[in-house]
Amino acid sequence: MAFVIGIVLSAGVALFARWVGFDRRTFYPTVMIVIALYYVLFGAMSGSIETVVLESVLMTGFSIAAVVGFKRAEWIVAVALAAHGVMDVFHGQLIENPGVPVWWPAFCSAYDVGAAAWLGLLIRSRSGSSAGPR
Repeated sequence: MAFVIGIVLSAGVALFARWVGFDRRTFYPTVMIVIALYYVLFGAMSGSIETVVLESVLMTGFSIAAVVGFKRAEWIVAVALAAHGVMDVFHGQLIENPGVPVWWPAFCSAYDVGAAAWLGLLIRSRSGSSAGPR
């Protein structure tokens, strides 16, 4: 169920962002950073400083990808979102974080991959238009 909710929410957020004009170049890099931040929050909720530090290192990598993608090529952001979705599946084997809700990895993985797919479609549609990127 968490997977289905993640996919539905990623589509809903993407459509809403498109409708109001949020989905310009800064939206998805910001989403990438916020998504990565949740694991730090869960680490803080667990009360473990070690977990917060480890999650912060991981978050920093995804945040750097978001910034580089914003500055250089949006495809980097799309790949980072997809990679975060894959990481969600294996997160428990990478970092022990008791603050992560049981349903979170499936939900976040579905959301991330959905957002990455939508961003990929958006980038392709922008490059195919004569008006150029927005």
